[in-house]
Amino acid sequence: MKVEYVNPVLRSAVSVFSTMLNCELTRQDLFLKDDSKALHEVSGIIGLSGKAKGTVVLSLYREAALRATEVMLQVRPDSINSDVTDAIGELTNMIAGAAKAQLEQYELSITLSTVITGKGHSIGFPSGAPALYIPFECEWGGVVVQVGYVGQPNQMAEPAVM
Repeated sequence: MKVEYVNPVLRSAVSVFSTMLNCELTRQDLFLKDDSKALHEVSGIIGLSGKAKGTVVLSLYREAALRATEVMLQVRPDSINSDVTDAIGELTNMIAGAAKAQLEQYELSITLSTVITGKGHSIGFPSGAPALYIPFECEWGGVVVQVGYVGQPNQMAEPAVM
């Protein structure tokens, strides 16, 4: 997996959380996972196409999703509801928009996000694309960026995050 495709997404996630939510993300150790189960209850999903085909997922622990929604809407939701899915979809779109500007040189296009909720939900990655999990911690709990690409030589490298 080319680090050049991963780093813009990671930098964008850190920047959007800091700027829009006043929440600092601290990266933990990354790992590969070959099943499609999400680690957290709410996932915003972005598709990528072009020279490489892939999926990028922003998966949030329940409390992190509720708190992010609270910051964005100035009202705390009682549960994972349509306000939460809308807020996480918008947050994911902000991350995708910021990353897209950094990915244009690689001729990758990013789709608008979709949001899936529920414990143990599955995420579809392109066939043959192992999912790289980059977990973060913040004051609200766990946030994971999952990335899976195919179409370029598999060059696993340590992604950098500011």
